[in-house]
Amino acid sequence: MTSLKPDFQKPTDAELRQSLTPEQYRVTQHEGTERAYTGEYWDHDGAGIYVDVVSGEALFSSLDKYDAGCGWPSFTRPIPGKALTENTDYKIGYARTEVRSTQADSHLGHVFPDGPQEAGGLRYCINSAALRFVSVAELEAQGYGEFAGLFSNK
Repeated sequence: MTSLKPDFQKPTDAELRQSLTPEQYRVTQHEGTERAYTGEYWDHDGAGIYVDVVSGEALFSSLDKYDAGCGWPSFTRPIPGKALTENTDYKIGYARTEVRSTQADSHLGHVFPDGPQEAGGLRYCINSAALRFVSVAELEAQGYGEFAGLFSNK
């Protein structure tokens, strides 16, 4: 599965400032973090996928979303076959693993080794401001039909 757009070109800074909210811009372009329990998706439970707010690249499935009690959307893994970019981040005095989208290089959040063990032990702690939700009912219409199969047996 892939939602990478071979012709994608990251918008200019001016275009990003115009198309994103100030919070989306701060989070995705300046490694910001939204306050816990304030983002649109921290307690969202609809069926569908979460895509990068900048590029539209498919990132996470609601099937892998869980309540980690941290106030941010948390996932056990990216959509199967999706590659995220990971970097070591020392911004708060110790090493953390930052997660970024592949195409737009958007800052998404961090991954921690404290997730559910039965699901691999990882917790992708992601800022809502970096995401856009696409419901199962809208997958085909919005160009994400290839991901409908994830939900066919659910």
